Amino acid sequence: MNGLLTDLYELTMAGAYFEAGKADEKATFEYTIRRLPANRNYILAAGLPQLVDYLLGLSFAPEEIDYLRGLPQFRNASPAFFDYLRGFRFTGDLFAVPEGTPLFPGEPFFTLRAPIIEAQIPETYALSAVSFQSLIASKAARSVEAAQGRDVVEFGTRRAHTPEAGVLGARAAYIGGCAGTSNTLAGFRYGIPVMGTAAHSWVMSFASESESFRQLQRFLGDATVHLLDTYDTVEGARRAAHAGAPLWGVRIDSGDFLALSRRVRAILDEAGLRDARIMASGDLDEHRVQDLVAAGAPIDAFGIGTQLATSADAPALGATYKLVELDISGIKRFTAKYSEDKVTHPGAKQIFREAARDVVARSGECGKGEALLRPVILGGRLVEPLPSVVDARRHAAESVAKLPPALRQLETGEPWPVIFSRELRALFEQTRRNLLG
Repeated sequence: MNGLLTDLYELTMAGAYFEAGKADEKATFEYTIRRLPANRNYILAAGLPQLVDYLLGLSFAPEEIDYLRGLPQFRNASPAFFDYLRGFRFTGDLFAVPEGTPLFPGEPFFTLRAPIIEAQIPETYALSAVSFQSLIASKAARSVEAAQGRDVVEFGTRRAHTPEAGVLGARAAYIGGCAGTSNTLAGFRYGIPVMGTAAHSWVMSFASESESFRQLQRFLGDATVHLLDTYDTVEGARRAAHAGAPLWGVRIDSGDFLALSRRVRAILDEAGLRDARIMASGDLDEHRVQDLVAAGAPIDAFGIGTQLATSADAPALGATYKLVELDISGIKRFTAKYSEDKVTHPGAKQIFREAARDVVARSGECGKGEALLRPVILGGRLVEPLPSVVDARRHAAESVAKLPPALRQLETGEPWPVIFSRELRALFEQTRRNLLG
C-alpha cells in the first residue's frame, strides 16, 4: 500500500517514464538541506524508520490502480504500465546518516538509488516525514539546551496538526532530548517514558480543590502531580502542601512563573516537602525556558506543547529531493540544477565530519574524519535493524554536545564550516559545461 500517498505529478512522471522506455534507468536522488530555518544553527536528522517502513512497504493495491486508470491524466497510459504497478516494489538502495546527527546546509540526510520510477515516487513522502520530525527534534534539542539540566516533557499532541503528527512529534522530541511525552501511544509504540496526571477538569469535578487532591493522591500515590492554578495558584499550593506526601510534585500552568514558582517553593519547603518538584507548563518555548532558568526560577521541569509539537517559529524546512545522477545501461550521466538560488550539486555524495568542519565529497572518495552516510537498504532489503529511539536519542545528545557552544545557543551563531571537496567542485563545473555549453 501507500502507493497513492504522494503528489499526482510523481505518478504521472512514473507513467511517462514507463512509456518513454526509461523504467530500467537507475536514478540517484538526494534529500539535502538547502538552508536552515531562522534562528537555527543546525538541524537534527530524524524520521529515518518511517522512511524505511514506507519504502519497504511501497506497493499499489488493485483498487488504487483502478483509481489511477480512471484519472484523465492516465488516459494515454498503456495496459502494460498498470501491469507494472501491480508488481511494484522498492528494489533499490538507501544510504542515510544516523538519526540524531546534526546537519547543515548543503549536506544530504539520505541518498536513494533505484530504478527511476522507484526513486521518483517516494519524493513526497520522504520530504514530509523526514522534514517534520527533523524540525521537531531540532526544536526539542534547543529547549533541552535552554533548560540546563532540568527535564523537558513534550505536551503537544492536542495542538499538533493531526493526531499522528502528535505521535511522531513525540518520538522526534524524545530523540531531541525530551525526558518524556504525554502521548500514550508514542510511549507504547516507541518505549518513550509517558508523563501526566490530571487536568483542570479533574479539580472542577469535585466540590473542593482539597478533595480533588486527596482523591488523585489516593489513586496515583507518589506519581501524583497536583495542578495548582484552577482557582488560585498560591492557595492551591497550600492545599497541596496540606495533603502532604506521597507526591511527585505540583504543576503551574499559567501566570507569572518566576514569582509563582518562588512562592510555591516556599510553601512546599515550609511543609517539609523539599523533595516535591515544580513543573511549569503553558505557552512555553525555549526562549521563555531560558529566561526562567537565567532568573533562577525554582522550576524542576518544563512541559512544552504547542511551540514544540508544531515547531511554531520554524514550521517548514528548506530541504530538497533532487536527481543527482543517472545510470543508463552502465553509463553515468550527472545532473544538477543551476537556476538562481536553487543550485544543486551533481553526483552521489558522502559527508566527512572532521573536528572543526564538514567536507561534502563525491561518493567513493576517501576523506578524513567520520563518514556519516551509511547503508540502510541494499537491493530492497534492510541491511540490519535500525537503532532504537533510545540509541538515536543518545547519539543526538553526544553529537550536539560536540558542537561549539556558539551553535548550541538559541541565537544564530557563526556557521559550522561545510566545504566541498576538490573532486566534487570539479564535477560541478564539468556538469555545468556539459549541460549549458
